[in-house]
Amino acid sequence: MDEQHKTKGPASYFPAIEQRYGQPVSHWLALLAGRDEKQHMALVAWLKTEHGLGHGHANALVAHYLAQG
Repeated sequence: MDEQHKTKGPASYFPAIEQRYGQPVSHWLALLAGRDEKQHMALVAWLKTEHGLGHGHANALVAHYLAQG
């Protein structure tokens, strides 16, 4: 992949998240959508404690989810 088309930002973590946790990104985004909480760090903490995600992966998912509005 050339530099012009290289994925950047939170989405750059998605292939590793899918490989490590065995679920598509859509699974994690659906879980986040089901939460009443909308504070970034609270959602990161929830993914880490309830689902065993690492901090960087949880942070990337939450950042992407919240950026979607």
